[in-house]
Amino acid sequence: MDETALIRKAQKGDQVALATLLHENYLFLRRYALKITLKPSLADDLTQETMTKAIEKIHLYKGCSKFSTWLISIASNLYIDMCRKQNREELMANTETPLHQLKWEFAHRQLEWMDVVDGLGKLSEGYRLPLILKHYYSYRYEEIGKMLGIPEGTAKSRVHHALGLLRKELNVNDEGYEAE
Repeated sequence: MDETALIRKAQKGDQVALATLLHENYLFLRRYALKITLKPSLADDLTQETMTKAIEKIHLYKGCSKFSTWLISIASNLYIDMCRKQNREELMANTETPLHQLKWEFAHRQLEWMDVVDGLGKLSEGYRLPLILKHYYSYRYEEIGKMLGIPEGTAKSRVHHALGLLRKELNVNDEGYEAE
């Protein structure tokens, strides 16, 4: 059976046709994943994730390109997402953000982290969300603005203002010491 017929059957729920399509493209996709990751175990994971995504999204395949090209597109996007996630995690691990500094200061002075959580809880969402996105997840102001549908400058202003409100709520000055 040709690939187009298999795709049509798979899109209608034929599990055998879907399995055949994936089986026929598995080695091709695995080789591609190995070339872009240069790590066999990561290539295996990427191949499996791609196959899973293809199973979930087979109904979205439009046939504008070869099925193998569609699989490569899925794999490429998944790999880019993996790299972004890894970069964010490395950045967070290597960067001491003001919120982490506050946490250390509070622990150092025997204040409870729950005080910080309580302080965050007292901030409105308009201030709490940008603060958390910036200082917990390390997003750039531009990204925060896009996520929240606000201008980049507004995101920056809200983060700055939220830190001030949090410090005031916790009775801490800009240097991390108790205000008098």
